Amino acid sequence: MATERLQKIVAQAGVASRRAAEELITAGRVRVNGRIITELGAKADPRRDRIEVDGRRLAREKPVYVVLHKPRNVVSTLSDPEERPTVRDYVKTIPARLYPVGRLDYATSGVLLFTNDGDFTQALLHPKQKVPKTYVVKLDKTLPEEELQKWREGIELDDGKTLPADVRLIRYEGGKTWLEITLFEGRNNQIRRMADARGYVVMRLARLSFAGVEGTNLRPGQWRALTVEELRLLKKAFGVPKSVRSQDELVGPTEKPPKPRPARPRQG
Repeated sequence: MATERLQKIVAQAGVASRRAAEELITAGRVRVNGRIITELGAKADPRRDRIEVDGRRLAREKPVYVVLHKPRNVVSTLSDPEERPTVRDYVKTIPARLYPVGRLDYATSGVLLFTNDGDFTQALLHPKQKVPKTYVVKLDKTLPEEELQKWREGIELDDGKTLPADVRLIRYEGGKTWLEITLFEGRNNQIRRMADARGYVVMRLARLSFAGVEGTNLRPGQWRALTVEELRLLKKAFGVPKSVRSQDELVGPTEKPPKPRPARPRQG
């Protein structure tokens, strides 16, 4: 088997994300055949070489891919210094070290993918892929047709003009506007920033799909494994995952969502 970059091997073993794996290496916490490695360009053969992190030999996990319906008011990271509820609370029963593919902000609900496959994450987050992400949005006032067209063409933000987006009017309701928006880039808080730049306030925001994967029939806090068909479509569109197989034996059946852990009140 050909050698691979060490950070990729560590990430694929489910120990950490690719970026966190790089930090483990530069901190001198990774050994290959007994020798501490600190260079990020170093390579190893995961089948032939003895690779250890903090003295523990790596065992390569089988790749796992699941989708979670992230509830509102939950942090999209695996830990939080403010001790707010995190997405870890909802996927911790899955027998693999999973990491979210990107993130949703605290107040946004909806589709969030998880995996232990670093290549899968990297491919779906790379800007060149222009992975579609579809949201339903409620704005605080009526958005006229001429304004709708501006959203479609792109809105100037402090980090540059947004890419063209697919924007569909769902309905007007009590002076408010419901939209369905599909983005093809991954800027932080993009829809909220777009609304703010045009004088609107986002009242509700939920992600309906990511890269074509939907959370239909999943209640907030509930997850399921991606189907073989979904994995095949992802591979065809984006080149990942490398191997397509059923996830049922790896993750077990879909679980009921756990009872949410209450957020710790902020001080001051």
